[in-house]
Amino acid sequence: MESMNALLSIDLSYNQLEGPIPESKGFSVETLQGNKGLCGNVRGMKPCPSEKHSQKGYHKLALLISLPLVGGLVAILTFYIWRSKKSSSTPGPQVDAADTKAGGDFFSISTFDGKETYNEILRVTEEFNEAYCLGKGAFGSVYRANLTSGEVVAVKRLHRSSEVINRPDFLNEIRALTLIRHKNIVKLHGYCSHVRNSFLVYQYLEGGSLASALSDSRSAQNLDWTKRVNIIKGVTYALSYMHHDCSPPIVHRDISSKNILLDSDYEACISDFGTAKILDQNSSNWSNVAGTYGYLAPELAYTMKVTEKCDVYSFGVLALEVIKGEHPGDVITSITSPSAEKIELGNLLDHRLPNPLPEMEKVLTSILIQATRCVNPKPEIRPSMLNISKEIS
Repeated sequence: MESMNALLSIDLSYNQLEGPIPESKGFSVETLQGNKGLCGNVRGMKPCPSEKHSQKGYHKLALLISLPLVGGLVAILTFYIWRSKKSSSTPGPQVDAADTKAGGDFFSISTFDGKETYNEILRVTEEFNEAYCLGKGAFGSVYRANLTSGEVVAVKRLHRSSEVINRPDFLNEIRALTLIRHKNIVKLHGYCSHVRNSFLVYQYLEGGSLASALSDSRSAQNLDWTKRVNIIKGVTYALSYMHHDCSPPIVHRDISSKNILLDSDYEACISDFGTAKILDQNSSNWSNVAGTYGYLAPELAYTMKVTEKCDVYSFGVLALEVIKGEHPGDVITSITSPSAEKIELGNLLDHRLPNPLPEMEKVLTSILIQATRCVNPKPEIRPSMLNISKEIS
């Protein structure tokens, strides 16, 4: 901050900051209140300790921090060298006792028997053979697995590059997600963590993804206007449940047509909670950007703060896509422009379907109005999913 010569003033109140205040930045005690650890040459603030005392304290603190870190790094390095030797000497996909201990949780947050199910999934998918692959995404590939119990599950195997960095937090979120109960949310059975493979196990839906249905002309024609409205409503109810009925709220962060699955009755279910974020009411909820290009809220370009309004924007894009039959693309910019004229429904309809009857046209127009509000560039103007669910129910 001391090198920011053009900075005239800044309000840093109530940020729990500590340390010396930079010189000559137009600070006042009002702009620094709520930061008990700050000190410096500002009227009303406590003076900083002498430089000699600070240096002594700094070196002492550095020593206290560095010694445990060095010891920890040595321990981690030793562990990974041991694991590398152990993995290279263990043939085949079977899991032994040492692997179980080092690999982590085996469906410990699931109704399945962990070690047995891990080996069975590898066996029935022939170690994730491409023949069983249902689709691929940025974070992993999804496979169909027919278990010997007769149950069919969808297994999302995480890419090596997307392995969870903060594993305890991730597992805590997955544990909470397994408690979700909603007819429009795919059941997440659990998360399997192993040194060789990490994957999420979901309920399998035979209808496939909404993206696939819309991209195929024959499937798209089967999705008549009534089915499409029900799909939009189903996603609306699920997001409203996640945002307003779960405590703490859950933000999906990757609402897109590829993550909406259909059952045999074309009922929509939100899937893929690998990037979901459980909001902490006592935290700023900053996170890495996650999601699908074309559905991401524009504010994520300059902030990484996760809020429910990120899902609201993605829902707006999805609703337009379901009506139009394809991703709306530049239509979003035109309908949210301040100079935008009244939108003609006919210009946004999927022309592979016959024109809707007057009663259905009213419903589609109402959804279009809500979708336009959802894709507003300003998150504070977007409606909540609870309000949307009431408007289009």
